[in-house]
Amino acid sequence: MLIKLSAAFFVLLCNIAMFAQQIAPREITFIPNAADSSVSFSLDATMHTVHGTFGLKKSSVRFSPENNQIGGEIVLDATSAKTGIEGRDNKMHKDVLQSAQYPEITFRPDRVEGTIAMEGTSEVQVHGVFTIHGVAHDMTVPTEVEITPQHWQATSHFDVPYVQWGMKNPSNFFLHVKDSVEIEVKLSGGPQ
Repeated sequence: MLIKLSAAFFVLLCNIAMFAQQIAPREITFIPNAADSSVSFSLDATMHTVHGTFGLKKSSVRFSPENNQIGGEIVLDATSAKTGIEGRDNKMHKDVLQSAQYPEITFRPDRVEGTIAMEGTSEVQVHGVFTIHGVAHDMTVPTEVEITPQHWQATSHFDVPYVQWGMKNPSNFFLHVKDSVEIEVKLSGGPQ
């Protein structure tokens, strides 16, 4: 009788464990849909603000709800940066980004501060390594994550102190621009 109860209890525990794995997967992969995602920047300059965009390249982020671990990478195409004015864009690529030499900008997340709800909206801090112009920098990015059964979106706003990080400020006698650029990242996708 004791053996039958022990076997029944073991089977029940196995079923509960399998059910729990179905409810809370060990790891979720978020792959942004480039058509629904955007990366924009704004740079304050004399009497106006310059606005531009970057194209998203291969990107994939893995998240484990069990232990709040995160990994993967978000890759931007530095050569795709544009502001809508060809001369300014050529100067940005040649003198500031040097995108022919440094064609990718990456963010590799390594940990999350806060809790990401598997349904609803969460405010978290995502720490990782941001690489631009060939140099890696530790960075913590405030991020809003929204998850529904059919859709997910992550939105981040942060500043990049590009001059402090070794890039050239394009200011001249007539034009003065700020030493840091504001970045907004909106990544979006469906269930994986």
